[in-house]
Amino acid sequence: MHLTQWTDYALRVLMYCAAFEDREKPVTISEIAQAHDISRSHLTKIVRQLAAIGVLDTTRGRGGGMRLMRPPADISVGFVVRATETGFDMVECFSRDHSSCRISNNCNLRGVLERATRSYLAVLDEVTLADLAPMRASSVTRARRTPIPGVPMLS
Repeated sequence: MHLTQWTDYALRVLMYCAAFEDREKPVTISEIAQAHDISRSHLTKIVRQLAAIGVLDTTRGRGGGMRLMRPPADISVGFVVRATETGFDMVECFSRDHSSCRISNNCNLRGVLERATRSYLAVLDEVTLADLAPMRASSVTRARRTPIPGVPMLS
């Protein structure tokens, strides 16, 4: 199972937005491009798709940017992966239109790999942006003040 660079970047955009969702100023494409060393024009295309699937709200112009349309806990990684990946054909025989495999009608490998793909996506469905987003600054400050048995407090 391999995610495309497009999906990787889409997840980075969403995790970044989730990490800064409490911020008054919206997140900008330039900010994410600089933070991850990704082309602004490439990110613009990805952000358009994320807005089209209903996970990002974008505002153009001065003071514009983007915010999550739903709470991070309501956006599953599986949903994003399904929306941004072009297909899940692990091997040529998965494609009913382009398969040149001579044994595909009698092969059990296809069923095994289809089950593996379903399991892979099921795991991603259980994970949300809230699970993946880096801790917010306020959470880090609170965590430093919360004693953990056996761990010395940070000053």
